[in-house]
Amino acid sequence: MSTAEQQAELHDIRDAVASLCARFPGEYWRALDRDCAYPTAFVDELTQSGFLASLIPQEYGGSGLGLRQASAILREIHLQGCNAGACHAQMYTMGTLLKHGSQDQKQRWLPGIASGDIRLQAFGVTEPTSGSDTMALRTTAVRDGDEYVLNGQKIWTSRAEHSDYMIVLARTTPADQIRKKGEGLSVFMLDMRECPGLTIRPIRTMMNHATTEVFFDNVRVPAENLIGVADQGFRHILDGMNAERILIASECLGDAEWFIRKASDYATERKVFGRPIGQNQGVQFPIARAYAQLKAAQLVVERAAVMFDRGQKCGEEANIGKLLASEASWAAAEACVQTFGGFAFAEEYDVERKFRETRLYQVAPISSNLILTYLAEHVLGMPRSY
Repeated sequence: MSTAEQQAELHDIRDAVASLCARFPGEYWRALDRDCAYPTAFVDELTQSGFLASLIPQEYGGSGLGLRQASAILREIHLQGCNAGACHAQMYTMGTLLKHGSQDQKQRWLPGIASGDIRLQAFGVTEPTSGSDTMALRTTAVRDGDEYVLNGQKIWTSRAEHSDYMIVLARTTPADQIRKKGEGLSVFMLDMRECPGLTIRPIRTMMNHATTEVFFDNVRVPAENLIGVADQGFRHILDGMNAERILIASECLGDAEWFIRKASDYATERKVFGRPIGQNQGVQFPIARAYAQLKAAQLVVERAAVMFDRGQKCGEEANIGKLLASEASWAAAEACVQTFGGFAFAEEYDVERKFRETRLYQVAPISSNLILTYLAEHVLGMPRSY
């Protein structure tokens, strides 16, 4: 496919997404926000349109698209003032299954995930005591005949209440018995629909993100639900993290563009002291600088997506893209709030909602500081800091 054809395809995808999002204006999201409700209608529309199955191969009922196209979908959702956080994991959480699952597992689950009959949006990794130190996980999975028995706790497991399955990372070999750092953890596909011993508790947060903490009390998982090789689960989930970071970065690009457009339009229309406020350089400059940050981040994110689709190593690009895009969206959000002044805090303009939502991405799914430590060690060759 030529470059022109690729651009035309991305344009068509974004037009289709924009058309869908037009049916879910600010009023829809504000009502959900007030009630901390899940955007079921929006997620159903995305599912039925096939957008959430974009990365699943056609042989399993998906669209068979690349990460570049998937990134365009999420970017456009956020540019249109919507939020993909309620369902974006349906796009990439299945990556571990797709790459490391057996053929039987793929045939069993991927078609249902593609059609939306199975919601796989929950990813159980982070724990209260370990945070980003994944190798310090305490949740255990002990083999008992043809089953594993899970015990432990996860936190910040978003969408657990709205998922049928969860990808769970648990310790299958005690830390003091592993031979090599990075071993001892395994990945499981947990059916949450009928699951004695599983408790889900919602966590109220500053944004409507449907996040929870999850408790496992002798939860039994069939051994056949082990994905990949036992004790190699940490490596299995690492494979999907670059895709996650590129996709989240794309959402940040959409947010940044939304804020910049909103601020630019308001600065042009709003008149104080007999002139548009956008005529003042003090108003212009923060918006223009945020735009420059957006364009720079966009170049890195797009390069990372292209490299990923080509099967090239893109850890550096994915991490830098996520760092720059999250900072660009926050800079644009700050500029937008300053431009709107007091009106930015009124719900009806959606600025305060988007402001809260985009702040998350400097912390999750990986904090900016951890990205910097990755670059320092793995790119610049400096001593390991943790």
